[in-house]
Amino acid sequence: MSAALLTGALWVIAATVTALLPMRRQYAPGLALLVTAPGLILWLSILHGWWIGAFALFAFLSMFRRPLLYIARRAIGLPVETPR
Repeated sequence: MSAALLTGALWVIAATVTALLPMRRQYAPGLALLVTAPGLILWLSILHGWWIGAFALFAFLSMFRRPLLYIARRAIGLPVETPR
């Protein structure tokens, strides 16, 4: 198993543990996971091919769809709902 796959598996475990935390405690680890994901996806794509990278990208977009939609709406100036 390559280092990229091992790191990806650890990233998934960290994301799962983060999702189990109460919402107010998810922000810091969730932001760290959100920032590190593009580099990990690129690393996986370079080592294992574009289809593994595409699978990782789709998984990432599925897991972080709400934060990414929030960031996109803020970036283009649309109103956003703030979490309670």
